Amino acid sequence: MSRNPLNVPIDTLLDYAAIEPAHIEPAIDSLMAEARAAVEHAADPTIDASWDTVVEPLETASARLWRAWSAVGHLNAVVNTPELRAAYNACLPKVTEFSTWVGLHHGLYMQYRRLREAPDFASLSPVRQRIIDLALRDFRLSGVELQGEQRERYAEISDLEAQASQKFSENVLDSVDRWSLIVSDEQELAGLPADVVAAARKAAADEDKDGWKLTLKMPCYLPVMQYAENRKLRETLYRAYGTIASEQGDPELDNSSLIEQLLALRAEEARLLGYGDFSALRLETRMADSAKQVQDFLNDLARKARPYAERDLAELREFAREHLGLEDLQPWDNGFAAERLRQQRYNYSEEEVRQYFTEPRVLQGLFDVAGTLFGVRFEPLQAPVWHKDASAWRVLDGQGDTQGILYLDLYARPGKQGGAWVDSERSRKRTANRLETPIVYLTCNFTPPQDGRPALLTHDDVITLFHESGHALHALLSQVDEPGASPFASVEWDAIELPSQFMENFCWEWSVIGQLSAHVETGEPLPRELYDRMLAARNFQSGMQLLRQVEFSLFDMRIHTRPEGLSIQEVMDVLQETRKDVAVLFPPEWHRFPHNFSHLFAGGYGAGYYSYKWAEVLSSDAFALFEEQARAGNGSVLDSAAGARFRDEILAVGGSRPAKESFEAFRGRPASIDALLRHSGMAEAA
Repeated sequence: MSRNPLNVPIDTLLDYAAIEPAHIEPAIDSLMAEARAAVEHAADPTIDASWDTVVEPLETASARLWRAWSAVGHLNAVVNTPELRAAYNACLPKVTEFSTWVGLHHGLYMQYRRLREAPDFASLSPVRQRIIDLALRDFRLSGVELQGEQRERYAEISDLEAQASQKFSENVLDSVDRWSLIVSDEQELAGLPADVVAAARKAAADEDKDGWKLTLKMPCYLPVMQYAENRKLRETLYRAYGTIASEQGDPELDNSSLIEQLLALRAEEARLLGYGDFSALRLETRMADSAKQVQDFLNDLARKARPYAERDLAELREFAREHLGLEDLQPWDNGFAAERLRQQRYNYSEEEVRQYFTEPRVLQGLFDVAGTLFGVRFEPLQAPVWHKDASAWRVLDGQGDTQGILYLDLYARPGKQGGAWVDSERSRKRTANRLETPIVYLTCNFTPPQDGRPALLTHDDVITLFHESGHALHALLSQVDEPGASPFASVEWDAIELPSQFMENFCWEWSVIGQLSAHVETGEPLPRELYDRMLAARNFQSGMQLLRQVEFSLFDMRIHTRPEGLSIQEVMDVLQETRKDVAVLFPPEWHRFPHNFSHLFAGGYGAGYYSYKWAEVLSSDAFALFEEQARAGNGSVLDSAAGARFRDEILAVGGSRPAKESFEAFRGRPASIDALLRHSGMAEAA
């Protein structure tokens, strides 16, 4: 029998092209049995508790399991098929049960306590001391001190939460994939970019249909909302997207009951562990101290942004009335009117800019920026991948030593989860015999190449790619040799966005734009006068955008600060109340935003969506140092000395120390909100 491609040594690259659904359950079962045996051995009280007898063998045995499961989860997200989904779902309860079992394993918990209380604890490295302290915290948060029925119920809750989150994600994916609209008259597509029209034509032809097929995938949906002159068409897609996975569509895909179930389970989990609500439980592992601190932070941002948001909306309504004849600006008109206003005010369109950002040029520019800042280079790696659009890259330091491997999968397609994200397949680990370097996936959903031309990215796409690269570099450039202190394992959730949001800033710098841009036909870089117009428009409607993020974050905190679960009607009521408090734009009553809010209900951001704005304070302040260096030096923010400092104090240290200490080591002082307000065009509001 041939070797299972998921069950290979940890230092061997996975052969993604060979992985089939039939491989998944046998591999996970086998690796889980090995990991379970290692847990039982490490928990044996007759073994002297030491790093080498408890932590090291446990990490070694579990690493292969979690690597295989990460790969399976990735495949389920990017090449979803009924067979693969069935295999994933067959394993999910087992993996959840195993993870819960480890967290509840009292014998293992006692071994970690013995480690912590041993006389030689102080002789361990600070990183190992921190890993043990974090493990003890996580044991307590995993219910290890529960007894009897409470212990059994906690395990049951963990399983139910995992299954509900997975089903929520599947419903969103299926709702998007199942919806389409065939347009038979090309005139109905007036205003849409040519490549979007061509892609719609090809999508219809691929199904042996005449006309043009529109979908709710972002490369189609966003251009329709921005450019389609047909108001009815915009309304049709807006309504379809606004009711994804809700009671207004296929009843089988309605996420209403799953939202109710998840909120009830989270509230019960918190009560079992002795917390008043789920937010209090979640904030045990965050930089923020309390829900009140988070809500005060968000309300302060809302207060500062509101005058700008009200001005933004008044200008948009006036423009729509005077120039577009829209007396009653509707939600499906906002994107279209905003793009026309942007074109009039700043004399450029996103479509014009897009011609300068070809995916190969942007990707090489990103690699060059990372090289200048952090002293690394990227070279293509011939490795088996899961789809023809995916690629592998080896990341090398200045001496040519491998720092890690990066997999890229950048284009939207059926069966692929929407959005953009980074996941880790393997963390850095040093053993006596070798160094295992990180392996990272970076996934986006850009418009694929059309008609033999390279893929064209909007400037927002470029920002998205740079954002995700920050996450990837956080993992790839870690110098922490212990997986328990790797970035994704132990950096506080409300600081994890610091490197990603930091990287976004470079997309607005002239010295960087030149490296990213080359016109798809002429090869000329983005003209300076067009860049100046883009820069002038950088904070276009920034007030409304900031309030939108505050709205999402406050809604998240409010539904998770309840001691009990909520009905779906109560969830919608909380959302409406939140909008009344902070929003200036109000969707229709039938809009079902929560049903598609995967960050909260399937992505780990429950009681944590505020992290984006919290970390943006850190990232803006961090980038301000590069601005200061540019003013004092050659005028470029691509300062290698500042980049090396960011690498050494933020990226390289991972979670080996609290994020607050890492930031202050980099900046030399606590974080300030001033740079965020300045970058958002609200400096005077400070």
